[in-house]
Amino acid sequence: MFASIFIIILSSALFGYWLRHTCVELLRSQSEWAATFNPAVQGTFSFAEVQEQLKTGGELNPLHKLLHRDYEVLMYLTRHASGLELESFEEKLLFWDYKAMRCWYAVTRVAAPEQARHALAEMASVLNVLAGRIGQRAGLTIEA
Repeated sequence: MFASIFIIILSSALFGYWLRHTCVELLRSQSEWAATFNPAVQGTFSFAEVQEQLKTGGELNPLHKLLHRDYEVLMYLTRHASGLELESFEEKLLFWDYKAMRCWYAVTRVAAPEQARHALAEMASVLNVLAGRIGQRAGLTIEA
């Protein structure tokens, strides 16, 4: 009985570690691509502004609200626009990472503001990558 519980806990911890590591690697590999295709330049989304404000410090709750608005817009597009749904496993994984970071932000925003700041930064990165992929599928291009 004890061995079964131990194996379940250990397996869950390893799965959580794998999931977290995979999301971080996805964001790291996609950050270079997202810099070349960034719909935030067009003024549609505010996650680029949030990333800049996170570097300078300041109030976190308004930044969280801006990110939540961007998230709602992206989710509306994926649900209602033809051909813009989250297709790949990586996109769905990033979507779940955003949700996990939103929960982590809620837990740490009072007790550990620096951890909450990191959670917001990762949420902004996830939205940046997802918006870039959705924009690419929609045929949007950035003119330099």
